[in-house]
Amino acid sequence: MKIAVNTRLLLKGKLEGIGWFTYETLKRIVIQHPEHKFFFIFDRQYDNEFVFAENITPIVLNPPTRHPFLWIYWFEYKIPRLLKKIGADIFLSTDGYISLRTDIPQIDVIHDINFVHNPKQLPWLTSWYYNKYFVKFAHKAHHLGTVSEFSKKDICNTYGISEEKVTVCYNGANSCYKPISETEKEVVRKHYSNGKRYFIFVGALSPRKNVDGLMRAFEIFKDKYDSDMKLIIVGGSLHKTEEIEKVYNEMTHKDSVIFTGRLETAELSKLVAASECLTYIPHFEGFGIPLLEAMYAETAIICSNTSSLPEVVGDAALICDGSNNFDVAEKMYSICSNKELRKSIINKAKEQRTKFSWQHTADQLWKCIETAIK
Repeated sequence: MKIAVNTRLLLKGKLEGIGWFTYETLKRIVIQHPEHKFFFIFDRQYDNEFVFAENITPIVLNPPTRHPFLWIYWFEYKIPRLLKKIGADIFLSTDGYISLRTDIPQIDVIHDINFVHNPKQLPWLTSWYYNKYFVKFAHKAHHLGTVSEFSKKDICNTYGISEEKVTVCYNGANSCYKPISETEKEVVRKHYSNGKRYFIFVGALSPRKNVDGLMRAFEIFKDKYDSDMKLIIVGGSLHKTEEIEKVYNEMTHKDSVIFTGRLETAELSKLVAASECLTYIPHFEGFGIPLLEAMYAETAIICSNTSSLPEVVGDAALICDGSNNFDVAEKMYSICSNKELRKSIINKAKEQRTKFSWQHTADQLWKCIETAIK
């Protein structure tokens, strides 16, 4: 069987949520299924670390696709021609995009449809593309994967898709995320926060992540309580970060907010493990990988009560109304002032985290592929 795979998000040093999903699942699938041939399709020069086994043939299909018009050109014209040329039996895409101009079975992973509910959070052309094409992709695909029961129900209800057509493939966490010693924590705090304890947020900076709301809540917390806690924000700018910049510039306690930008996993895992608490209050998530990473790092969690987040954390987090800055601020105080509360959350997380692993994700994704193997 020849399985062609969209691997354009396998970018060295730039893996984020969907990129990690792609990396962790494909690495396992190709090794576990040497009886099949895989064609990894990149849109630029690839790194050899992404060629996981001998049954992979890497292909560079230009041009790089980082614009809606190029998405149309790549998926509707370049991909169909390539699939025909290599004689592909199946096309797998882990980032939601497939082709409407090929008749071979396609397996599509749509992680969430936030763009349907919050179209103005995206640049208008990107929002137009997602809302025009993803509903077509969902109906065109032979089978769909997604990352939570929440997203499955949302996709099925919004797009009119049968639940039998969708398989939940929960995310996992990188093995780098694990507890570190108190001595190691002191080293990390000395380097990043002048030795002070800190809250941490991890994620791309965009409106859906509610980083501006998190900073407003942190400002309330600092104003009300005599605390030297810091807030560390990890992640690169994605789009529409004006409100984040505005809130930061207006803050009285801006000196206690630290932006690190994107960090390598080995460094980020230590930063998460040394933090007092992951504060994760997005408006909308299909899963929320940082939550699981914090569970494995044995770091306490504050998270909002929206979309998939309660499903992922179960009772292993302090749940808040992420749209209520005062509620978030109070939860911040509760978690940094109560050691027993933190300990209880971490202990519950040890059980909750066992529900998720990248091996299970790969197994579920393979089940999606099997629906198209004749």
